[in-house]
Formats: sequence, structure tokens, C-alpha cells
Amino acid sequence: MTHVVTKACMGCKDTACATVCPCECFHVGPKMLYINPEMCIDCGACVVECPVEAIYSDDELPEISKNDLKLNAEMALIYPLFEAG
Repeated sequence: MTHVVTKACMGCKDTACATVCPCECFHVGPKMLYINPEMCIDCGACVVECPVEAIYSDDELPEISKNDLKLNAEMALIYPLFEAG
């Protein structure tokens, strides 16, 4: 299983969710963050830190966000890893 950043993240500049990730699976796009499903260990640490409630477990995705799992996988291949700093 994995966690998924949904489009509710669009425009959010808070990276607290990525900062607490123990496996460094967040990627930074120009408008939102993405989780690499191959790297996510499903710990859920990011969920509590997300200020806009945009992160869900893949098996709890709202119907409107079902395509976001595929989007995260595709965008994780394109955009760089988040680097805390």
C-alpha cells in the first residue's frame, strides 16, 4: 500500500508532510507535492502533518481522487525529490 497526495494539495506551499517522511518519497512539482508509490512505506506520518488534508491511504481515496494514485506515480518519475533544508 501507499499514500497518495490528492489535488487538494494544489498551491499549498507547506512541506511539513514531506519533512516528516522517513523514506524520502516526496517529489516536488511546480504546483504540488507527489508521493512515489514505490518508495512509500505506508507509515502515515505525512497524513497528520498535511495542513490541507490532501493525503490519503490508497485504499481510502475519495472517489473524486481515484486518478491521483496514477498521477503521483507518473509525476514522481518527472520531478525531483523533496530535500529538507
